[in-house]
Amino acid sequence: MPKVDVYNMNGQKVGDMILSDDIFGIEVNEAAMHAAVVNILANARQGTQSTKTRAEVSGGGRKPWRQKGTGRARHGSIRSPQWKGGGVALGPKPRSYRYTLPKKVKRLALKSALTSKVLDNDMVVLDELKFDAIKTREMVKVLDNLNVNSSALIVLPAVDEKVIKSSRNISGVKTALVNTINTYDILRYKKFIVTREAVAKIEEVYA
Repeated sequence: MPKVDVYNMNGQKVGDMILSDDIFGIEVNEAAMHAAVVNILANARQGTQSTKTRAEVSGGGRKPWRQKGTGRARHGSIRSPQWKGGGVALGPKPRSYRYTLPKKVKRLALKSALTSKVLDNDMVVLDELKFDAIKTREMVKVLDNLNVNSSALIVLPAVDEKVIKSSRNISGVKTALVNTINTYDILRYKKFIVTREAVAKIEEVYA
C-alpha cells in the first residue's frame, strides 16, 4: 500500500499516511486519462463559431454573365465559394460538442491520475489547512514552506472561504472540493495538495 508523508503548514513532517490501493495504487491507464481529458475539454467548448454559406452572404442574386458564348466558365452567382467574397463551403456552424463518457472510464481515469501523482511524488498531504483571516500572503507562505514553486491544485474536504479566497489571486494555484475534482485538473497542475481529511473523503467517495 502506498505511504506518503504528512506535513503541517510550516512544512514540517508530522507523520505519515497509508493510502488506499484501490484509489492511489492502481495500474495507471493512460488511455482512460486521455479519453477523460478530451471529454472534459470537449464539454467545455462553447461551440459558437459560425461561417456564412452562399445563401447567407449578401449579393449574388443575378447571373454574372450569360451561360454560353463568352468564352468564360459558366457561373450562376458571384457568391459561390470559389469567388472572393463568396460563401464558405462546409464551414463550421454553431453546435454542441458535448458527449458523455462511461462512468467506469471516468472513474478509472481519475484513479489513474491520483496514482500518477503518488508515483511522481507530486502529492502533498497536509494535516490541516486553516487560516484566521483571508490573506493571500499566508497561502504564499504555506506554499513556500512546502517548497511548492510550480502550479498546484489544492483539494479541500469542504468549502472554506478563507482558504479559497486566500488562494484565488495566486497564479497557477486552484482550489477544488473532493466532489469536484476531475482528471484534467489533477493532471494539469503539477502539485496535488490535499488535507488528511480530504484524502479520507476521496477514498470514501471514489472507492
